[in-house]
Parts: sequence; C-alpha cells; structure tokens
Amino acid sequence: MKQPLIVIGGPTACGKTALSIALAKRIGGEIISADSMQVYRYMDIGTAKVTQEEMQGVKHYMLDEVLPNESFHAMMFQQKAKAYIQEIAAKGKIPILVGGTGFYINAVVYDNAFTETQGDDTYRNSCYEFAKTQGSEALYRKLEQIDPDYAATVHHHNVKRVTRALEYYHQTGELFSVHNAKQKEKPSPYQLAQIILTMDRALLYQRIEQRVDIMIEQGLVQEVKWLLEQGYDPSLVSMQGLGYKEIVPYLQGKCTLQEAVTQLKTATRRFAKRQLTWFRGQSEGLWVDLTHQSADMALEDMLEYIWQQGIGKKETKEF
Repeated sequence: MKQPLIVIGGPTACGKTALSIALAKRIGGEIISADSMQVYRYMDIGTAKVTQEEMQGVKHYMLDEVLPNESFHAMMFQQKAKAYIQEIAAKGKIPILVGGTGFYINAVVYDNAFTETQGDDTYRNSCYEFAKTQGSEALYRKLEQIDPDYAATVHHHNVKRVTRALEYYHQTGELFSVHNAKQKEKPSPYQLAQIILTMDRALLYQRIEQRVDIMIEQGLVQEVKWLLEQGYDPSLVSMQGLGYKEIVPYLQGKCTLQEAVTQLKTATRRFAKRQLTWFRGQSEGLWVDLTHQSADMALEDMLEYIWQQGIGKKETKEF
C-alpha cells in the first residue's frame, strides 16, 4: 500500500497555515513546509514563518534548514521532504505537505527526476553573468521567448529558476514546461489527497495588503537591516525573496519606506497571481474556495475528501 500524503497548496495569504494546523490536530498529522523561503534561518517576518504559538503543538518540518547564504534547491527539498515523510509515518502520524511553492510540491508528489549538469557549467555561468550585467528582467525575456508557459510561473527576479529552464533547453532542446508536464504524467508514489485553497482575488489582495502592513509593524525593516549587518548580500537568492528585495532599497536610501511598502504589496499581488496560475494547472484534487466559506466549514469539506481518498479514519459522532 502506498504511503498516505496530504498536500495543501494555494496562494500566499489565503489561510494555508491556520487550516493545515487545524487539520493536523484533527487527524494526527505533522506538517512539512513547502515554501522556498521558509527554509532560511533568521528570515521569519518577511516569509510569514509560522510561530511556535501558532503551531499549537503540531510539529513542523523544513523550517530554518539553511543559512541565508547557503544553497538550497528543489532537489534538496525533495530529498529532505521524502525523509521527513518517512519519519512522520514511522511515528504513526500523517504527513501534510503545505505551501505555495508549486515546483517544490510537484517535486515530491510526482517524485520528479532532476538532471544535474556534470562537468561543463559554462552556459549556466553565462546566464548568471548576463543577469548581472543586463539585469534579471533581460534574462527573463529570453525565457519568455523560448518557453512562455514556464515563464508565466516564474518571477523575473528568480535568476536561478530562469537559468535552470534555459539551461535545460540548451542541453536537451526540450522546453522545461514540457519536461514538467511529462513528470506530472507519472503516477504519484503516494496515496495522495491534494487540496488547493483559493478565494476571490479582491479578497486575497486585501489580505495581502493587510499582511504586509502587519509585517512592517512586526519589524520587517529591522529584520532586513539585521541581515545586511550580518553580511548577507542583497544579491543572494534568499535576499531576492519577497519582503527582502523591496526593503533593501529603502535601507540604502534609494526610496522612502512608503514606496518600499507599496512595491512589496504590488509584487506580492503579482506573485499570488502566478501561484494561482500554477495551481490551476493541477486539476486533480479538491478546490476549496474560502471567499464565502468559514474555516470550520472548509475543514469539514477537507476531512470528508481526505477520508474519501482512504486516508485517516472517519470520525463517528455519538448521539
């Protein structure tokens, strides 16, 4: 029998954290974060990292795995997540993979095969150099011309992912979007219950703006300032993440705090839109619209779906 795995995906600020914790408490689960930024230590406010209080005793994995100047990529995530899934299952718990980084989720769900360049990394380095001299947007435009479908799911500042797609095409002649689609056609090695959270875009954008305001109140500026003082360069992949790259110019005196906050809100809305585009491509599973539905009602729908997938034991109510 396949190992049960629950996946909860969706755009930023849609309520994944609270619902996943509520679910874990109901079914005896533990949570693996599928967020490409929450793996970094010291980056808590800008990543909306779950706090110990918010966890409510539910164990979380894949948080604070590496330092901000250390490398981390999808293959590393896949390897660690698979080990954590086995660790959770060995305790008799149900693993719940939760996050908004679709590429990381698919790497686990479909056990994607990664092709690592061996030997000659000339092309990859040429892409990095091009991004430094011409700008990340110019590199992104190359990807848009070659593989617009994959480009639509990537932020133009994400030089690493843009380069990976260009390098794959350069090496194989195959579009990265086509490669990913083929990987998705493979049956999952898990007994899967996949849940996508969504909501009306206007409401989601309102929640994003509120979240950014709360981050500022909680000390996001001070967090970014501390990271810079520790020597973490703004060009690092981690420091190019949302919430960090927008605040750095303010600390460098290049813009006002209000301008930085406005830019962060705009960038986060665009990011959420790309996340929704990604998840819409994941047709299998339960879509839960939180626009007019309470969290309690949504949780009951999720539980019913999970039990239908043969995961966990359906609760029986005594009258």
